[in-house]
Parts: sequence; structure tokens; C-alpha cells
Amino acid sequence: MGDAAPRSTLEPTLQRIWTHRVLAAWLLLIVAIPYQWLTFFRRTLYRVGVFNIARIPVPVVVVGNVVAGGAGKTPTVIALVQHLQFQGHAVGVISRGYGRKSDQTLEVLGDASAHDTGDEPLLIKRKTGASVFVGQTRVLAARALLAQHPETTVIVCDDGLQHYGLYRDLEVCVFDDRGVGNGWLLPAGPLRESWPRRPLAQAGQANARLLVLHTGSQPQFGGFTAQRFLADHAVRSDGSVVALDVLAHGGGKPLMAVAAIAQPESFFTMLRQRGLAIASTQALPDHYDFDSWLCKTGEGYQLVCTEKDAAKLWKRAPDALAIPLVQTMGSDFWTAMDQQLAAVSSTKLSSSHGHKTS
Repeated sequence: MGDAAPRSTLEPTLQRIWTHRVLAAWLLLIVAIPYQWLTFFRRTLYRVGVFNIARIPVPVVVVGNVVAGGAGKTPTVIALVQHLQFQGHAVGVISRGYGRKSDQTLEVLGDASAHDTGDEPLLIKRKTGASVFVGQTRVLAARALLAQHPETTVIVCDDGLQHYGLYRDLEVCVFDDRGVGNGWLLPAGPLRESWPRRPLAQAGQANARLLVLHTGSQPQFGGFTAQRFLADHAVRSDGSVVALDVLAHGGGKPLMAVAAIAQPESFFTMLRQRGLAIASTQALPDHYDFDSWLCKTGEGYQLVCTEKDAAKLWKRAPDALAIPLVQTMGSDFWTAMDQQLAAVSSTKLSSSHGHKTS
């Protein structure tokens, strides 16, 4: 269908190149080697103190990845926040808010526009109820969050492993079935930085603890595993739900699946695995704003989408149904998480009131 922005064919091509060390990948090493030196030089400037690493007076957990493209960071953040809330923590979330039209530092409220906050921070807010702030840098967002919510006891950063300006106590690095691909840095491979991940700390600072989480079905190296599956219901724009069994056997309009995520085919596959007969699919660029998406694209279909896309799509197609993604982690991951947080300095934990940031 040509009346919405088509998804670029470059990304699937690169994904194929990045899987193995094929000829095209070798040719791209010409660019990858300078990129590797630039990343090394940038990390060195932080490590020796030319660039400052700002400390935050509460534990900071950064969830991110080292591979280009989505690997399940936001579902991991949501599951982590909900776990910490159950443990009794007052959790705050910070993000850059990728794709938003403003660079202001602001709090994300449940009725906010995804255009102002970014789609992922808004989804996190609506799913968890946690205090969520977006800013041009994560440090600015963290300071604004603590100023507004001094009761916060732990901050979770959505993405930002390569945002070295923010000190972190714990890192959760997320991988999917791609693993590290061919093991090379961009653009010859999928890596944003070398793996295994090298610790980064300035003098007098401890290295961040690292947990590796695999959201795919075939982990390629050590770490913890997560299970991802679609919920058994879809959500309407008014908050009511409809069972997937009804969509699968209800005999209504044919289903059209729309996805503006890093790996839309994974969503389409999960829909079919749940028994939904998808008559048509449309993959759009990640974080697509739907402003130029024409409603007639879905005429005659019942639209289904991801929760991430719903806040923007509902403004164009209020009858669309959002199907939640559920992610669960085993008890071994949560035990490690709790132990690592407990190992953080007790003085840092006790300073959660009357915060002063460096």
C-alpha cells in the first residue's frame, strides 16, 4: 500500500549483512574502523575525566542494548518498574523520548501527547503509573524528576547504555535472537560498541554491575532469559477490552496489522501464532508519527497495532485495537536484580530525601 510512509528497505538489507561476515560486511569495515576509534576516544575522554560523569543520589538502573534496533528494552523497563514497585520502591523513569517534537525537560503525564513526550515514555507512564521524565539528556531528566519527586528511591533509565554522562549503578543489557550478529561495529555489523562490554568509570567510582537479558528464544551466550508473548486480549481506545478469541473467530472485518516498531515482522508473527488470520500487514518506520498516515489505508479492515503505536494511531483511527505485549523474567533474574540493588551503598539509598545532585 502506498498511501503511508513505506518502511525503508535498507534496514532489512543491513540486518542480513550483519548476521554473517559476508563480503559486503568486509567492505563496510572501511567505515567501521574509524567508528571504532571514535567510540574508543569518546569513552576515554569520560574515563579520564575530560567529560564529567554526573552522579545521582539514588540508585540508577540503565536498561539498553549494544545492538542497533529494538531488542525489547521498553518491555524490560516496564517489567522492571512493576517489580520494583511491588518491592516497595518509589520508582522514577527517565528517557530522552526519542522521536518527540520538543527538546524540553518535562514530566510525562498519562494524558500527554506522544508527539511531545515520545511514544515509549508515554507507554511506560500508562502501564506503570511511575513518575516519568524526558529530557535532552538523561542527567537533566533525572535532576528534574528528583526535584519534583524527592520521595523517589530508584531511577530506571529507558535506553542510554551509551549515554556515558550519567553514572549508573546497574546496567541491564538486552539481546534478542540476533545476539551480537557478526560481532562487528556499525556499519559493518550491528554493534554500537564492542562486546563484551567494557566497564567505564572515572577515578574513585565503582564500575557498574551488569546483567545480561535475552528476550529471544535462542540465547547465544550466558545471561538470563525473558519470555515474551501477546496478551489474550486487545484494548480499545476507551480502555475496554476484547478477547483475542473473539477476533480470531468472531467473523468480523478482516484484520490488518500495523506496526511502527524496530522489528515489525516479530509482531506480525506473534499475531499469527495466537491464531489471528492477518489479511494485510503494514510495516512503518520505527516511531512513525502517523500524521501523514491516511485513514483510507485501513478501510474495510479491523486495524490491530502495538500498544506503543496506539497513542498516535488512535487519533487517526479511533477504532484500532492495541494488543499488549507481556514480558516475564524468571526468578533467577529477579533474585540477581534484588541482590545487586541491595549491594548499592546504603548511604546512597538513605539519601532518597532532600536530594542534592552533583
